[in-house]
Order: sequence, then structure tokens, then C-alpha cells
Amino acid sequence: MPTLDWIGKKAVVNHHRDVPYRLIHCDKDKSVGDPDAGNLLVQGDNLEALKALLPYYAGKVKCIYIDPPYNTGNEGWVYNDNVNSPEIRAWLGSVVGKEAEDLSRHDKWLCMMYPRLRLLKEFLREDGSIWISIDDNEGHYLKVIMDDLFGRKNFIADIAWKRRDGAPNDRKIGAIYDHTLVYGSEDYMNLMARTEKADSQYKLYEEPFGFDERGPFRKVDSTGNAKGGRFVESLIYPVTNPFTGEEVYPRKGRCWVYHREVMESMVADRRFFWGKAGRAGTPMRKLFKTEAKTGMTASTIWDDVGLNQHAARELEVIFGEKAFFETPKPEGLLKRVIEIATQPNDIVLDSFSGSGTTGAVAHKMGRKHISVEMGEHAHTHIVPRYRKVIEGEQGGISADVGWQGGGGFRFCTLGEPLFDSDGNVSPAVAFPELAAHVFFCETGSPIPRRATSSTPLIGTFQNRAIYLLHNAEAVGVPIAKSSEVGTGSREDFASKNSFSANAGNVLTGGVLDALPLPEPGFAGARIVYGEGCTVPDERLSRLGVTFKQIPYQIEGL
Repeated sequence: MPTLDWIGKKAVVNHHRDVPYRLIHCDKDKSVGDPDAGNLLVQGDNLEALKALLPYYAGKVKCIYIDPPYNTGNEGWVYNDNVNSPEIRAWLGSVVGKEAEDLSRHDKWLCMMYPRLRLLKEFLREDGSIWISIDDNEGHYLKVIMDDLFGRKNFIADIAWKRRDGAPNDRKIGAIYDHTLVYGSEDYMNLMARTEKADSQYKLYEEPFGFDERGPFRKVDSTGNAKGGRFVESLIYPVTNPFTGEEVYPRKGRCWVYHREVMESMVADRRFFWGKAGRAGTPMRKLFKTEAKTGMTASTIWDDVGLNQHAARELEVIFGEKAFFETPKPEGLLKRVIEIATQPNDIVLDSFSGSGTTGAVAHKMGRKHISVEMGEHAHTHIVPRYRKVIEGEQGGISADVGWQGGGGFRFCTLGEPLFDSDGNVSPAVAFPELAAHVFFCETGSPIPRRATSSTPLIGTFQNRAIYLLHNAEAVGVPIAKSSEVGTGSREDFASKNSFSANAGNVLTGGVLDALPLPEPGFAGARIVYGEGCTVPDERLSRLGVTFKQIPYQIEGL
């Protein structure tokens, strides 16, 4: 398969592995509503934010929608659109190195996007999909790297969204649409809700015997193009008109789409419309409304979901001032994406949140949402917007979905890395945070529930029990003599921090004997993470226990 190369690619292809895992801190003062609603707004560089969220949400997201910088070359935007911000320049210099000085605008954009897309892939469920809005500046480059990362076989569509009424008059050929690239599997997509316009195609037609008692129907061509792949000699045969007795053949260059036996059976069942007087030359098949699909197939041209100017007006209504963003996306566009790609309570992720439209629409539609935004408008604009949504604002799609308000979200920022510059666990890292990271690195899946320091057992996965011996106060404590290590009893485990403090985060014989089983008779493998181990390898092997040393044997994505 063809691949795309650019200056700096070698430096960023595996850069996602070097991004540190950071702590996530919730700000109660900026959070709104129910903190346990399952919705997050994270302020910070989306590359680091995605890495920080991965241990909790890997493989759990049903729909990712992003509207990244289009790299148009425009300067001075609040949401800088030419990846030339000081943050991006500094990042490119540190990651790509001196070679970054030779990067073109397109090279920079690709260097910025690749590691972020690589991390986003890890969040998708097996039945999930990713939708990316882009224009012609980078759309074709994006298609190639998406084929590379997500697989060409998983490409679903390039949807043309009409973003403006007419072409700009400062050029001879002007674009009025953007691309939305979609990757995933159609098998897990939903049909669009039926519209009044679609239903209006089904009508009652008078026939020689009156009106068909089976109700309104839509007339569908009963022939195929003889020049196309459907043409078959055996599908050219006469059909008897039941009202005139005349033998009717398909028009020249056409053939019937049904075999003769099926066609005759359908004629007998009055499945064809022969005109009001019953004298139509070629009958049309009746597709009854009662037989139609409950939803509609989405086309790849969306000209009915709102324009940029509508989105700008939506934001003006919300904030009472001119739109903060030059080209926000209308709520109708996100509504279409979310209704096709998700079900209620599914998680929707947007790591280029901009004005917060994705989260606002997902919230109104009963989906959980995770939003990431680096700029200050994360709390100056997105927080107020989400607050208004929770209060029941009636702009955008609110009336269409019957939104009345409710729910909540947590506002979060990025904290310290889990590991310091020497590779040791940071003193600021608490047991639950390290447990989530360890479980994810060991299994590739999020931890099933928040771990507590009352037990070293942090979870099970595919017949493996994962344990963590960690107490920040005991990090680096020399391994005690066996007589000083405590009893290793279950009572020791129940006492505060005893399971790690008594042994200095070390797997000793007493600690090993007292490791709690996930269930009585558990015979699966046991993986124990700790700072050290005094148990002989032979005994560990005999008991089906593997010891992994912190931090050296904690592997990440």
C-alpha cells in the first residue's frame, strides 16, 4: 500500500511512546453539575492529555470526532490554524530536532497530527469510528496517513459538508464544502432518522381496481441497465399485463431485475403499478411504506445540517457577543455524526474541542463526552457553554432532541508526570493513579474499577490477577530482614498501608503467602509489581507468580 513520507516523519512515528503519562487533576471550582456524570473537559496539550487519559479510556470510546487545524496559513486566530504557534514550534524543535528548521508548513502539520492520531486509535472500541473534518489544504495528506494508521479497508466515506451558501467572490473557483473522513465499520453504524421529506415519497395511487389496501407506496424501477453489470440475457422475457393481457418486454437496452418465476409471482401479488388505467408500457415495482427501512441511508453530501454562519450565530446567542471562533461547526453537523455513530450513553471524544460543540451536542443527545482543549478558552468559553447546556439552553439542536437540561462534567488539568526524570515513580503519584497505569500497561485495557490502597489486588484480566505493592512513603526503603517484615497475614493487608509499608514495597515470602486471590480456588497467573523481590525464582514459578520491578518493567504504549 502506498505510504506518505515527509521531513520529520521518522522522529514522530513512535513519538507517542515518549510522551509522559501525567496525572489528571480535577478542579471542583470549574466543574459544573453532577461530577459523576462521566463527562470530562481537560485543559492541556492534547498529545499529553490523550496519553494521560489512555489508562482509563483505552478501547472504550464509540465515536471520535475531531476538527483539527486546517493549516490554511491564516495568522492571528485565537485557535491558531497554521500550526505555527509558539507551543507547536517548541514541540517540533524538541521532538524533530534541527531538521525541524527545514520543515515546510505541510511537514509541520503532518508532524503535529501523526502522534495524536496514533494515540486516538487506541481509544476506539472495536465497533467505534473516527470522523475528521478537514479541507483541501491537508485533506489528501490526511487520507493517506489515515489509511496507514487505521487501515484502508476501514475507510468508510469522505463526506462533503456544505459549509457556506456560495463560493467566495475573491477567486475564480471557490470551495463551499469541507471533507469529513470517516473510518470504522459500517456494520456498527445507525441509519439516519427518517424525515418528512422521505416519507412524503410514499403515496396512494389509484389503480384499475381502486387503491391498494396495503397502503401508500413508492414507485421503483423494475428494470436494470443492459450495459451495466446487472444485465443478464435470461432476464429479458415477456411479462403479461394483468389488465390488458398484453405481453410486455423491458425497454430496449434494459432487462428485468428479477428472474421470471419471481417476476410472475410478484405480478400475481399486485406488486407492480401499471398506471391508473392499467396500460403502462413498463410496470414500476411498489415499495410499500410499511416495508421501508426504519431509517435512512446517509449520503456523502450533507447540505442540510447547517453552515458556518449558522454555527457562528449559535455561539452569539449563547454568549451574547460576536462568535469567538471564525469557523465553528454547527450543532446540526455533530448531531448527524453522533446519531449515525453512537447510541445513548456511548462515549464521544473530541481532542480538538475548539468552541466545545462536540461536547455540547453529545451532552444534549444523552452521550458521555470527553473534550480536550489547550487554549485558555477551555475555561473562558467551553466551561460557560457547558454550564448553559446543563442549565437547559435552547439553542442549536435543543428543540430537536427535547433537551431540558441536567447532568454535569468535571474540569481537569494535567499534573506531574507519573515518573520523574530518573525514571522513578514521582512522589506525587498516589496508589490509585499508579495502579491504573500499571493495569493498563500490563493488559492494554483500562482498570475495571478505581483501586484502593487497602489491597494490592488491583484487578483481573483474561485469567490473570494483577497486584501492585506501592506506598509512596516506602519507596526506596531498603529491603528489611525477614524478621522485620511482619507476618504477611491478611490482617496485615487490611491495616492501613501495611501491605507495602511493612515490606518496603517488596515482595517477600510473607507478602506472597498473603496475596488475596480474586476468588476461591483461582488458578490463573498472578503478576506482582513492586520495588523489589526476595522470593526465589523457583518458588515464584511453582506458584504461577511473575514479579515485575517498578519502574523498570512497567511498559507503556
